[in-house]
Formats: sequence, C-alpha cells, structure tokens
Amino acid sequence: MNAPQSASTTPATDTGSSRLVSLDALRGFDMFWILGGDSLAYALGKISNAPWARVLSEQLDHVAWEGFHFYDLVFPLFVFLMGVSTVFSLGKHQESSRRAAYVRLLRRSLLLYLLGLFYYGGRSLGDEPEMFRYVGVLQRIAICYLFTGLAVMHLSWRGIVGLAAALLVGYWAAMNFVPVPGFGAGVLEEGKNLANYVDQRFLPGFKWDGDGQWDPEGLLSNVPAIASGLLGALAGIVLRQRYVPGTKRAAWLVMAGLACLALGWLWGLQFPIIKKLWTSSYVLVAGGYSFLLLALFYLVIDVWGKRRWAEPFLWIGANSITIYLLAELLDFSKIVRRVLHQDTLESIAPYGDLLVALLSLALAVWICRELYRRKIFLRV
Repeated sequence: MNAPQSASTTPATDTGSSRLVSLDALRGFDMFWILGGDSLAYALGKISNAPWARVLSEQLDHVAWEGFHFYDLVFPLFVFLMGVSTVFSLGKHQESSRRAAYVRLLRRSLLLYLLGLFYYGGRSLGDEPEMFRYVGVLQRIAICYLFTGLAVMHLSWRGIVGLAAALLVGYWAAMNFVPVPGFGAGVLEEGKNLANYVDQRFLPGFKWDGDGQWDPEGLLSNVPAIASGLLGALAGIVLRQRYVPGTKRAAWLVMAGLACLALGWLWGLQFPIIKKLWTSSYVLVAGGYSFLLLALFYLVIDVWGKRRWAEPFLWIGANSITIYLLAELLDFSKIVRRVLHQDTLESIAPYGDLLVALLSLALAVWICRELYRRKIFLRV
C-alpha cells in the first residue's frame, strides 16, 4: 500500500497504550477474498451442488444490480477501515505539526491515485487507442482518504456525523429529483440514472460498464463513498477512547452497526441498495456490517488477546496494497497454471480449478508472510 519504508516500520496502528492488531487483521480478512477466496468458492461450487456450496458461491459474487451479497461488502469495508486508520495516523502527525499532517494527507492521496492509474495500465475500447481509467478502486480510496482526513483534522465527531448525513441525503436528493435527459428524475435503472449520465457527459478515459459509457466507481458516486470513510473515522474515534474499557468500546461499535443496518435496510425500501451506484442505503448497510466485523475482531484480538488464528490475515493486512498490486502484475493463477499445465488439470477434473485456487491463494499468503517475517512493510 506504500512506497518502501524502513524495515523497522511497524504495520499495526498505534493507539498510544496498545496497538490495534485487529485493524490489520480485518484488513487482511477483507483482502483475502480479493486474493483468491472468491475463486475458491467458485471452484467448490463447480464440484458440489450442495446448498452450502451454492450459497457460498452466490455470496462471493456481486449482485448484478440491486441487492446485497457478502462480496458487495469487500470494497466499502476497505474504505471504512481506511477511515479508522486515518484517525490514528493523522492524529499522531497533528500532535507534532499540523503542516506535517497536511503533507502526509496530500502525499498519500496523490500516490494512491497515481497507483490507481498504474494499476489499470490503460484500456482500449474497440478501435480506440488505450486510455487511462481515471476512476477505479485505488482512485476512490485516494479521494475518500483525502476528504476523510480533512474531516478528521477539522471536525468533531458530531461534525463528522453531520457531514456524513449531509452527503448521503444530498446524494439521495440528487438521484431522485434531478432529471436525466430522456428519462426524467428518480430513475435508478442502469444507464438511465443521474450517476451514469454524469459519467457519460463528463468522465474521460476508459469506463468499465455500459460498453465504455459509465463506471461503477464513477464521478458522482464518490460523494456517498466519502461517507463510507467518515463512518470508519467515527469507529476510529470510538477505538481511540483509550480510557474506556475495551468491552464498552466494542459494544459502542455494535450499537452503531445495528443502527446503520436498520437505517440502511429501511432507506433501501425507497432508495434501493445498489453497489454500482453506491446508494446511500448501500453505504449504511455496508457500514453497519463493517462496524460489526470491526467490533468482533477488536473484541477477540485486542481485548481478549486471542490472535493466533488471525495471523494469516495479519500478514496480508500489513501489506494490503502491495499484495493487491502484485496480484494484478503477477497474476498468481497464471503462475500456478504454468507449473501444473492444462493436461494435469484435466486429468484431475473436476478438481483442477479448486487446486489452482488453493495454490494461487497459498502463493499470495506466502508472499505476505515472508514480507511480514522480514519486517518489510511497503506503505505510501
């Protein structure tokens, strides 16, 4: 996730009296599914038609448009955790110098955005030349980090709540009341809504969906995505209350999660839960599950001290952006297939895909383990 720093750099967040190992572990748990946990589920689904295999395979795939699966939590959870870590990282820099905090915030945002441009590496549409994808996963994280960081530096927790609410309500109002030429106002179908229209008109470069017409990480949906980071910042503020017992902090996170889930599912009756539009209801539902997962990891790992089971996730989480980039550059499944060859995989059908998924995931985790063991933490 970073440019190389000293090998003595520590990955876990410093809370002053203790380190939040749970934050790195949950980040690693999140990244685990991107690295190959999803492929593992698909492979199991091909082997077994049992109900559990079908459910697992379904949950580890995105909903086509409206609805929510587990895999739809992966990206907003990462943005949420970015918000949590921002409270600690910028807080330490603010204590020494407000200027240093600004420099860190702007530098990291810019580097993350540039890494996003590099990650997609130019795409082509038909006969058109290769173009940059100006929006994407890392670019969205960069934008959310910038605005979440500014909010953390200048607002109280009440101000952050108010800003998040304003962003979510404002996005809802725009999507429901601003008319789209040819379709009118309040239409949320793919290609007919305001967010897709804004991308068609104003977003240059390569666009992921609609035959290059709009993008799931498009311009307008960055507004509610920032609220995902702000929810994480609120969780970080809770966890930073070092004089409050850990069990009570975990309870506060659970209450916040349940409140977000209730509001999100209720709001979803009028403003549907749609990941590709990052709707306000989607932000709250994803934020609710993020609060609950953080509460669980924090309670088990940092409060109860049961860490052994989470070590593989900790290895991944300590170098999450690094392994994310390596997975794109190296393509672990292609490496495995070059060693096993197609004849070997066909001879063990229908278990070939499962073996490739297992070995690809093992390779990724091994790389993370070696980086962690050697105390190499690559950060922006």
